[in-house]
Amino acid sequence: MSHAILIILIFLLCAGAVLCALVAICYPRVSKHYPISQRLELIAPKDGRGAQRGNDNIDPARKRSIEDTLRENADLAAAKAKKAKPSLTARLRQAQLKWGKKTYYAVCFVVAVVVGLLALVTLGPLPAFGFGLSAGLLLPHWYVNFKRRRHFKKFTATLADAVDIVVRGVKVGLPLIECFRIVAREARSPVKEQFQIIVEDQLVGMPLAEATERLPERVPVAEARFFSIVISIQSRSGGSLAETLSNLSKVLRDRQKMFDKIKALSSESKASAYIIAALPVVVVAALAVVSPAYISLLFTEQTGHIVLVVCALLMIAGTLVMRKMINFDF
Repeated sequence: MSHAILIILIFLLCAGAVLCALVAICYPRVSKHYPISQRLELIAPKDGRGAQRGNDNIDPARKRSIEDTLRENADLAAAKAKKAKPSLTARLRQAQLKWGKKTYYAVCFVVAVVVGLLALVTLGPLPAFGFGLSAGLLLPHWYVNFKRRRHFKKFTATLADAVDIVVRGVKVGLPLIECFRIVAREARSPVKEQFQIIVEDQLVGMPLAEATERLPERVPVAEARFFSIVISIQSRSGGSLAETLSNLSKVLRDRQKMFDKIKALSSESKASAYIIAALPVVVVAALAVVSPAYISLLFTEQTGHIVLVVCALLMIAGTLVMRKMINFDF
């Protein structure tokens, strides 16, 4: 009877861990407080009064042109969102890695072999196969994602300075493409390389607005999309480009300030989450050194194996919940 109760409790714990993990992953997407819903509510209130007040002084023809451009950009963004995740080639290019598919797969194979050999010496053949396969699939993938995120952060941090250069050039009467050339020569990496690509696309006959619209495809961040939309609207509806880009620069700097503020305010919570997540591993390692006979029951008995699996599932669920609680999107 006690064995049956133990099995039921283990099943309930595992089911609870899986449920918590699913809630942590899926809840923000279905929540009414998801950032996208908040942004749509801000720019398009249900009563329509907020949008009307902001558009009273805009020329009707220019207003229609702006609305058409925004609608086209929204449709384009929606079409891209329906597609699958970026291909391996696109992810490698966004990470600024000069790898091809063959090189990436070769790196995966080498990592799997090295980790598998290390695990074979210490753990045995079956665990070595599992660790090697997992490392070969995950470690290169994580490395590419790390490089992509770092590249995007550098681009976001330096884009506002590039926009300021364009604003100064436009104010003194330089053509927009000449301002882009100055940015391609004088700005810091990686903005420098991205504007150089825009200039090269324009030199081979592509319209400047269309060349700029390809920027979010190479750097899929909100700041690049804002810049692309501003240039696209300007090319179709006209207006004061210097004033528009100056406002965009202010928005980009305010977003960066908000990001830094959120990072500072959440640093204590993140440190606490890291400590809580690492504490069980540290305690097990310490007990293995101080009292190996006491902790060895978890690794030698079947009940200990079950306890380890349940604890691992609960730890994963708790870590995912904490991750969703301390990661802020805006």
